[in-house]
Amino acid sequence: DEQLDLDDGRWEDIHVVTGALKLFLRELRMLWPLEPAPTVPSLPAEIQDPSLRGRCIRDLVLSLPPAHHDTMKVLFRHLCRVVEHKEENRMSVQSVAIVFGPTLLRPASEEASMAMHMVFQNQVVEHILNHYGYIF
Repeated sequence: DEQLDLDDGRWEDIHVVTGALKLFLRELRMLWPLEPAPTVPSLPAEIQDPSLRGRCIRDLVLSLPPAHHDTMKVLFRHLCRVVEHKEENRMSVQSVAIVFGPTLLRPASEEASMAMHMVFQNQVVEHILNHYGYIF
């Protein structure tokens, strides 16, 4: 319910805005259940066959509840626009995936290697960005 003045100088720093967005998304942890169902043994990024991996990611996204799916669609459409301006902002698909992967996709448990999960998270986000039209 807080009213923010986006013309306030403190919002000019893109890092502040990005940090606020990431914090907001972290607080919505339940919004991003893009993790394997109990019957799926691994994250989609662990699947070696690129075609099968792509279908698995698409199926997971399509299986999200409508509100989650729609929010994810809007967010990834925005991130795709960020990538379109990579020459000016230096945010390539890989950079966006590194920044947002750990925020958007969390492992079901923290027991396994955090570094390994980050690689898989980044790969899934990168795949969604590269195949936005197919997935959504």
